[in-house]
Amino acid sequence: MDSTYDVRVYKILTYKGKRKTTYTVRWVVNSKPYREPFATYALADAFRSELVSATRRGEAFSLATGRPVSHQSGASSLNWYDFAIQFCDVQWRRTSGNNRKTVAKVLMAATVALLRTSPTGFKAIDVRTALREWAFNTKRRDDAPPEVAAILKWVERNSLSMAAWEDPAKVDDVMHALSTKLDGTAAAASSVKRSRRVMNVAMEYAVKRRILRANPLPKGRGTSPKTSSAVDKRSLLNPAQAGALLGWVWRRPRGGRRLHAFFATIYYAGPRPEEVIAMRVRDVRLPDENATDQWGEMLLHTAQPEVGKQWTDNGDIHEERGLKGRASDDTRPVPCRPALTKILREHVREENLMPGDLLFPGEKGDMLAGSVIRRAWRTARQKVLTPDEHASPLGKRVYDLRHTCLTTWLNNGVPPAQVAEWAGNSVPVLLATYARCISGQLKDLQKRIEAGDDLPDPAAED
Repeated sequence: MDSTYDVRVYKILTYKGKRKTTYTVRWVVNSKPYREPFATYALADAFRSELVSATRRGEAFSLATGRPVSHQSGASSLNWYDFAIQFCDVQWRRTSGNNRKTVAKVLMAATVALLRTSPTGFKAIDVRTALREWAFNTKRRDDAPPEVAAILKWVERNSLSMAAWEDPAKVDDVMHALSTKLDGTAAAASSVKRSRRVMNVAMEYAVKRRILRANPLPKGRGTSPKTSSAVDKRSLLNPAQAGALLGWVWRRPRGGRRLHAFFATIYYAGPRPEEVIAMRVRDVRLPDENATDQWGEMLLHTAQPEVGKQWTDNGDIHEERGLKGRASDDTRPVPCRPALTKILREHVREENLMPGDLLFPGEKGDMLAGSVIRRAWRTARQKVLTPDEHASPLGKRVYDLRHTCLTTWLNNGVPPAQVAEWAGNSVPVLLATYARCISGQLKDLQKRIEAGDDLPDPAAED
């Protein structure tokens, strides 16, 4: 039960301080003490009278808030698990596959924190899996196997009501669960911020549906961890390191040539991996082999992020989307330097690709799998880099090839506005991400600063 009739109301406690007098109403609900301070005796007496009247009417008091049930919003009549299911289904209709996964993970952690008791008849990992992969997956929920359905029934029976969000202590417990890993260590700041963002949307939805009176999540400075979008300079590759890694991939017996061209496209042109995966042969405009100007152009218009077939509407592993931060039918041209032109021309010829084919297909002609890409890059780092380099952030992710490309453009003096256009970023985002990695221009900048007139030397005037 979420309420009790075991209530005792005490006399008003008066505290006379140096600056003001405080009047505190004290009462106990099911042996748990509560206090509410007021600035005037009249306010305190009115509040105490409401508590006494509630006890005389035989009204139950909430175990979560210590207040009479009539003081609460509609939160006490709705189970948190049921609300989370509703919120999940609403978000499913208007979010992408990756966002759906994020919502499921956050709701899973919050639900575990809002259980009355820890699971004893089930393993904790099975409860988390059932919530993340089935309960908060709109497409799969009705097809849950019997053992999963049994877990979800138990969770529904043992979940607290939405009135738990009116208890600041319980809110703190949920926020703590969202900001820590399973081993008790602190989660990454970006992960915590993402979780808080999802919970804020959920709480605003509860307010909109009049389940809660106000968003109970803490607000203000210090409530959310600080994050930085700046690239770690240690992750950037120099030409020798990039050449060694891509060379090892090129010599890889199985699919090495194809993956070499894939990685070279990111290194030389800077598109996102999901944009390269979606490219067709006709999206690359290459000059004739005998042309004097060997600069080409790539037209990016689609992204195919890998999210998992259980999170997409059509059951495909990849989800087709427009370019990030742009209209669904927008196109972004990117220059193709001569070195990349040569690589792509040979790649198209060796693979015998037609204009409508994927530029980088998988072994069976379908979409190139992210697991294949990551495994090849991970092995290349193990084989090529020294132990110290391998243990460092140097080229740890395939995405670091893009970071290296954009940083190289900026260091070579390409205007930030042009780099932002080619990269598909805004200028503020580009500078916030790569400003710390720009180098090699100090001497030129010093000369420009010195071009201004110096102040006259006072000693020379005497």
